[in-house]
Amino acid sequence: MVPLQKLLGKEDRFYELLEASAVQACQSVRALRRFMTSINPGDRLDDFVAARRNGKSVTAEISHLLCTSPVTALEREDVEALSNSIYKIPKTAEKIAERVLLAPKHMEGLRLDSHVAGIEQAAETLLQMVKELRGGAGIQRIKTLNEKLQSIEGEMDKALNELVRGLYNAVENPGRVVFLKDIYELLEKVTDRCRDAGNVINQIALKGT
Repeated sequence: MVPLQKLLGKEDRFYELLEASAVQACQSVRALRRFMTSINPGDRLDDFVAARRNGKSVTAEISHLLCTSPVTALEREDVEALSNSIYKIPKTAEKIAERVLLAPKHMEGLRLDSHVAGIEQAAETLLQMVKELRGGAGIQRIKTLNEKLQSIEGEMDKALNELVRGLYNAVENPGRVVFLKDIYELLEKVTDRCRDAGNVINQIALKGT
């Protein structure tokens, strides 16, 4: 089977688009960090909307190219899976901000700086993996980055599970409990999306060996 990199070429439009999509994912997570640092009920979500729309545009172009370019069935599935996984990151980040603005009072006294920083690290690691794939990095380099991404995702799961544990044992407003559980689960989904995309990249790299 011909590896995706050899079939498409190092400077192929697919690689440019996948990297552009990963950049939008990072932009959305950075916007989330800024948003969570100082939540204001009157905040607008322009940065999130822009990242999502740009990501959607890139994803649509990838889908169009997949329909018009000579890519084998398996490789087509790889590109589509990677594109869709990356696109879900800005969508989920925007959803977090939307949910927070529904009841920002429930965020009072809650610090999620380290959790959001972990998400940002995951997105940046994913972007690096896409760049390495485009540059023709060997499987070992991709594997190392993927292991780092899996580790970040695992640590985030543990940290967020502790937050959820606290909710189950809390005696407070039931509405706040439901609200915070929703926010925690969405935060976890962002790192899950990064993990999924990283796994696809790792699979692509393995096929090229």
